[in-house]
Amino acid sequence: MPDIVLTECLDTTVSKRWVRVALDLPLAELYDYWSGVPVEIGDRVIVLFGRRKMIGLVVGLPDTPDFDPAKVKEVQVVLKDIKHLTTSWLRFASFAAEYYQRPLGEVIMPALPMPLRSVSSYQGKRSGAGPVARLASRRTAAQQAVSASAIPALNPAQEQAVAAIVATQAFKTFLLYGVTGSGKTEVYLHAAAQTLARGQRVLMLVPEINLTPQFEQSLRARLEPVAGVNGVAVMHSALSDGERLRAWLRVQSGEARIVLGTRLAIFAPLDDVGLIVVDEEHDPSYKQQDGLRYSARDLAVWRAHDLGIPVVLGSATPSLESWANAEKATYQRLDLPARARDVTLPSVRLVDTRRLQMEHGLSPHLLEAMRIRLANKEQVLIFLNRRGYAPALHCRSCGWVSQCSRCTTFTVLHRAQASRAQLHCHHCGLVQSVPKGCPDCGDQDLQPMGRGTQRIEEHLAELFPQARIVRIDADSTRKKGSAQALFASVHAGEVDILVGTQMVAKGHDFANLGLVGVLNADAMLFSQDFRAPERLFAQLMQVAGRAGRHTGHGEVIVQTGYPEQAVYQALLKHDYAGFARHSILERQAAALPPFSYQALLSAEAQDLNVALDFLQAARESANELSAHYQTQEVLTLYDPVPLRIVRVDNMCRAQLLLESTNRPALQSLLRHWLKLLPEQLDARRVRWQLEVDPLEI
Repeated sequence: MPDIVLTECLDTTVSKRWVRVALDLPLAELYDYWSGVPVEIGDRVIVLFGRRKMIGLVVGLPDTPDFDPAKVKEVQVVLKDIKHLTTSWLRFASFAAEYYQRPLGEVIMPALPMPLRSVSSYQGKRSGAGPVARLASRRTAAQQAVSASAIPALNPAQEQAVAAIVATQAFKTFLLYGVTGSGKTEVYLHAAAQTLARGQRVLMLVPEINLTPQFEQSLRARLEPVAGVNGVAVMHSALSDGERLRAWLRVQSGEARIVLGTRLAIFAPLDDVGLIVVDEEHDPSYKQQDGLRYSARDLAVWRAHDLGIPVVLGSATPSLESWANAEKATYQRLDLPARARDVTLPSVRLVDTRRLQMEHGLSPHLLEAMRIRLANKEQVLIFLNRRGYAPALHCRSCGWVSQCSRCTTFTVLHRAQASRAQLHCHHCGLVQSVPKGCPDCGDQDLQPMGRGTQRIEEHLAELFPQARIVRIDADSTRKKGSAQALFASVHAGEVDILVGTQMVAKGHDFANLGLVGVLNADAMLFSQDFRAPERLFAQLMQVAGRAGRHTGHGEVIVQTGYPEQAVYQALLKHDYAGFARHSILERQAAALPPFSYQALLSAEAQDLNVALDFLQAARESANELSAHYQTQEVLTLYDPVPLRIVRVDNMCRAQLLLESTNRPALQSLLRHWLKLLPEQLDARRVRWQLEVDPLEI
């Protein structure tokens, strides 16, 4: 780790060096300063912006400033405690800023660990020389080498996939399409090993934090002989500031040869990459939903293109965008048609719940299958993508339903320890005590409406008193390390019944799981979002794929009131290709992505009409621009509409959708349009956000 060097610019007699700085501000401009000491592009500097000290990144060294030189301020401090960020990394960040229509500083600075972008890290008596020096002075526990694991033999399909990837010494996008349990991870590991042997590094992305521990263990067990004992760095948002800084520095210094992480790892500061892998590429978690609303999967493809290296997108249920790219040969598809182990795919059974007498939301068919599997010492997974005890609390006497006072949505009933119950809003975070009686009529017999994972867990404990039951959802895994511990207990065979949300649906290799039961899948069938069927099918295929991965004879039971729906019929046959072909034809007929490109302007205000008026004015200005730039034939502007959940945290929300069959035309219009939006905006009354390629509409 380099020693810190803080160079203060105090000598005004030296010649001025002009520097252009990107700051983390919601403004498109870059800012000019001058320095009396040498500065390189990619250095961080402390500057004054108004009266506030900020850390920014030097992105240019102009011959002359854009402003009156007499008014240009001096750089306060040049920070030399890390190597400067490379031109390749800056080029990548600049593309992200340009494509997603965000100021460059709002892309660059949040990509750095907090201590490297916080002025307070470099000030005060206790700060020493800065966060890098303090980190270097601390003793950290040495990482223990893990035992090398046996390398399983590849089947012919896996061998062909690995050979195609490692033979590519230029940019190419591979879509690794394999059924659940087909051994996609083995393909990643073999390709990564050969990439490392060539002296290059590997960047691997996974969609969720809880998938990183098992991937890290596999990477270290298999690749440490090539990458070194400390050769794997993990990057995700749940790390502490110090942990993230340490990982970031190991990556930038070249010590870490493999970078594993969630979507933020796409901004890892490494250039000598030979392979990028995006596992479960279809997963919506790769799309950031605040700040810079980027798709890590799409940025991975661009970064691979910029570096001239292969990128592998892996999934059993590829996104329709990736599938369409493979169909037109923009991507090369690599197929893994069978499970890696000599076991069959699980059988799928649809249970029509319309005429059944249910027991606590569980059908007789599912309960009987559970009894058989438990008697055979096999594990059971009950999948319900709804956390909490019940979606709402209601009064049978007058019809009152628990409602959030700040949002137009119901509050969810949660059972805490010692049977203490609370009402939670999953949108604004409001927590309320359960009323002793109905607020409208006074009836004290308030009843839970519907079922969440907590209630199912409670019922299963009554029905199967001897079974060891574990619930894995966002509530049970709040503490750091709790998810890893719970999954470890499942893998160790210490759990008979696992109740979980989408956290358990993907990526996990449960050796003894024989049965998967799916509850309440119909909730997504009639969503207004055109991507809902695709998401539902992917979710069901992924969770079904957890069954019978090692033993075979796995079984999946889906409870539904609409068994005739195309999603369920395709699931019966494990027919993703047929589902994708049908869905793509529907998208093409409706000119929806991937056959068009979208941008979404969202607005929030305390008064819904204020938000709608802003969006209407924005629509009119976009229409004028469209006419001026002659893009009307390829651009569609929809009417502003309120969101389905209109009010969240006392702010009313609405949106305006722009759609085009020509991506460059849409991007050009957005660049000019953003300059006009502030003219329509009363900053005290409206907050707005533009999202390119939105995943939720």
